[in-house]
Amino acid sequence: MNWLLVLNSLIYSVLGLVVFSVWFLIIDKITPYDLWKELVKEKNLALAIVVGAVSIGLCLIIAAAVHG
Repeated sequence: MNWLLVLNSLIYSVLGLVVFSVWFLIIDKITPYDLWKELVKEKNLALAIVVGAVSIGLCLIIAAAVHG
């Protein structure tokens, strides 16, 4: 087993999660309402679908940037 490959995978995974978290916080700040309150307390299904789609799109972009 090549430990360098495992280490690289862990580093890129953590880097991707950090970048995703930062961008999600930025998106949360630029929206005119509190995403967490709308999603969890108000159970806004339409917003949950949009946030999920944006999250998947962000993850695909980050994965392509980190991998490529």
